Amino acid sequence: MKKNTSIKIHFLGAAGTVTGSKYLIDTGDKKILVDCGLFQGIKELRLLNWNYPPVDIPSIDTVLLTHGHLDHTGYLPLLVKHGFKETIYGTYPTLDIAKIILNDSAKIQEQDAERANKEGYSKHHPAEPLYDLKDVEKTIPHLKGVPPAQWLPLFDGIKARFQYNGHILGATFIELDINEKRFVFSGDIGRKNDLLLYPPLKPKIADVLFIESTYGGRFHPDEIEAIPKIEKLVNDTIKRGGMLFIPSFAVERAQLVMLILWKLLKEKKIPKVPMIMDSPMAANMLELFHTTRDWHKLEPQEYIEMCSHFNIVSEYYESMQLRDDKQPKIVIAASGMLTGGRMLSYLETQASNAKNTLLFVGYQAEGTRGRKLLEGEKEFKSYGKWIPFNMQVEEIEGLSAHADHNELLDWISDIDKKPKNIFIVHGEKEGAEALKKGIKDKYGWDSEIPQLYTIENIDFNSQ
Repeated sequence: MKKNTSIKIHFLGAAGTVTGSKYLIDTGDKKILVDCGLFQGIKELRLLNWNYPPVDIPSIDTVLLTHGHLDHTGYLPLLVKHGFKETIYGTYPTLDIAKIILNDSAKIQEQDAERANKEGYSKHHPAEPLYDLKDVEKTIPHLKGVPPAQWLPLFDGIKARFQYNGHILGATFIELDINEKRFVFSGDIGRKNDLLLYPPLKPKIADVLFIESTYGGRFHPDEIEAIPKIEKLVNDTIKRGGMLFIPSFAVERAQLVMLILWKLLKEKKIPKVPMIMDSPMAANMLELFHTTRDWHKLEPQEYIEMCSHFNIVSEYYESMQLRDDKQPKIVIAASGMLTGGRMLSYLETQASNAKNTLLFVGYQAEGTRGRKLLEGEKEFKSYGKWIPFNMQVEEIEGLSAHADHNELLDWISDIDKKPKNIFIVHGEKEGAEALKKGIKDKYGWDSEIPQLYTIENIDFNSQ
């Protein structure tokens, strides 16, 4: 039988925007979905989560996950709800993280809907969660773990391999071989010199390349350069009698911030004040660090000593008590972009105090509360109420879990020949265009920036 040389690619997310990663590869015989994330950020994007995507979900044959973040896994319960019945593959840490994140996401959605109905600020009557804990429970049996760096046979003539990529525990780029043509999906690429994680591996062959561009137009300092900046921020904030609030992604960035603060305290470079890690999900992630030694640099004794210096809060009533306490302290809590989570509870009571500092250590997507406050807004909306905002705002880019412009260009440096197609994804317009120019200038390769819900036909006979 003659092999089909024409492949259709459906860009169902993270195309022309950062979030909602979903790429459907249609070989004519099989449909393979790479990543299955939620849209986040501006309202127009978030509303897309409620729409049935422009593909037949029950006909999808399998899902491959690059890593566990919500914008790469958060749509899975809806996929199952809409009739997907097959297997979802990812590395073991990715699936552990996905379980934590999906349960946390469902719980927050349930609580937000309940609060909206109770306080009557939703336009929807009744307000409902996008999905609930029962939907997550039905999704878990579809998850199947795979080891990194080993080829996984999927179907006749189709196999996949998951390669270490830094960024977070379990994160990989995916090599998908279809009839001897290689499709490479970068997922989210980590830093070369991460304090917690090892450098990303690099692809060597790519007939079709999908590369993220979150920071395609930005240049990060090394993480080590961020440490004295954090030291100064802590000392300045505590000296004026304020509190330092760090909204953090619960997966990996929160643990990195804990590591830095613990080392500064150990070296007596910051005062001994209460240090709070307020996130059940981050607490679960700490345990995962303890059980995934091959994926990170943190030694067991370092982990134990670091955790002993933090008040790790799980119960919500503890958060409510701490948010009203006016003593100087350092609080790390989710969410990283202030789209929800316990950090909002702290800001409801502390945002008007100019002695306090709000420190961003990760990417702030367009339209999120975090992005708006970073750009200078003096109030924000939380659970239907407008809260005045007078805190000091700081951002430290060196702690980003994403590769910057130069690191992205370096990541593709081992590819032996020009790919037939390069698609720049997972980025806003400025970052994507900067990376496109960088690839052309450095390698002489042309690339495309696909837009949401477009379809690309690739015929390898037309080479």
